Amino acid sequence: MKNGRRRRNKSARNEAATATGSSDMISKLPDDLLLNILERVDTLDAIRTCILSKRMLKLPAMFSRFDIDIASIARHTDESCGFTLRDVVRINGAVADVTENIMFGRSRDITIRKLRVRFILRRYDCLSIGTSVGRAMATNKVEAAEFEILTEKVHEGCTPADLLNFATQFNTFLGASPDAFAGLTCLRLRNMRFGESGIPNILSTCKCLKSLHLTYCDSGINYVLQVEHDQLVEFFIDYGHFQKVELVCLPKLERASYNNWVSCEDPLSFGFVPRLSKLSLTKAGTRSHKTLELSQLLADVPSITEMHLDFESEKIWVLPECPTLLAPVLGKLQFVNLDNLPEGCDIDWTMFILEAAPSVKELCISVRDHWCTIVTDKKLRQEYGYLDKANVAWKPSASNFKHKNLAKLTIYGFQLDDNFVRYISCSLEFGDGLVSCGSFLVLSELGHAMWSCVVHFCS
Repeated sequence: MKNGRRRRNKSARNEAATATGSSDMISKLPDDLLLNILERVDTLDAIRTCILSKRMLKLPAMFSRFDIDIASIARHTDESCGFTLRDVVRINGAVADVTENIMFGRSRDITIRKLRVRFILRRYDCLSIGTSVGRAMATNKVEAAEFEILTEKVHEGCTPADLLNFATQFNTFLGASPDAFAGLTCLRLRNMRFGESGIPNILSTCKCLKSLHLTYCDSGINYVLQVEHDQLVEFFIDYGHFQKVELVCLPKLERASYNNWVSCEDPLSFGFVPRLSKLSLTKAGTRSHKTLELSQLLADVPSITEMHLDFESEKIWVLPECPTLLAPVLGKLQFVNLDNLPEGCDIDWTMFILEAAPSVKELCISVRDHWCTIVTDKKLRQEYGYLDKANVAWKPSASNFKHKNLAKLTIYGFQLDDNFVRYISCSLEFGDGLVSCGSFLVLSELGHAMWSCVVHFCS
């Protein structure tokens, strides 16, 4: 009897499995819906899924979005003890092979909505990727294409000779793949030191470029980079060793960011940038660095609506100025983020922005000593020119000043001491928008979930 029951149970399970398989809902979905699902995941995962199903074998040739990333290919390897240089070379070669196979096998009638390839700068792999992508751009309509190019060494392990060598390798790649670069809309580079014509040559070759990200890329500390491009919408520099970056003529530029410049001059100068609306600056200020005067820095860009300033828990490198000087350049400013102000410093000085910018709707301030990044050793602080925490002098220009539009004030790192309590009192005195608009004030303490509260002001 027991054996008979087992056979009947097994038969029932097999019948259920067969019934389930015959009613597989995924296989009944139309192609456009399946494509919509598959194009939302990593391209390699999507291809592997299609290979496992006869129903979906034809779909990879119909993809309109591709994300081919060396990291995603590495995840699919069986290496459990880390990667050697040989492994990295092999995986990077796989990126080139996957790119070539996908670009060669796809339907030419289907527009490529987005193509992203992230790979390491190696000669033969780059030439293969450049040829494949260039051929696709010549035979298909490509709406958006992105190259993110890494180097074999991280920046901490790079010598000046390495930076020059990586730039030389990239220039060779650029010259050998003009069709691919001519159609790029986004380019991300790192760890390269170009000659004087290097970056301008990139901009002139990448005619469709809308986004350029340079990380640890430069042309030497005494070089003034002049940027001109008809299509560029966003331009980001991280750790750029330039004397200055001049945004000469960028008629479509909307977003600019410069993180950690080394020059003692103003990091940026602005020429014809009529659409620039978002500006982000990050710097750990030292004794030798110039204090920025926003009235001068932004004299030619009165269109800024969003501004982010990150002080990395060190010196305040912005000079509080009177409203008469600042109002002409901050008249359209609506959103302000002042990040990583050093602990222990008086934060009243931040009010000078509100006095000069009547259109500000939201102000966000974070106050903390970021122990992961700040230099704590006293000798090193002296050597690098880091200053002790000091208050920034500021006095309100008018005792009866009222701000009509400020609707939201957020403070991260709030503490119950005179510094913060006085700031809140001052905000309420002239912040008509906070009280009359029914908006709210958020106070919280970074790293201490034990204390937080929300205060809501209503008319």
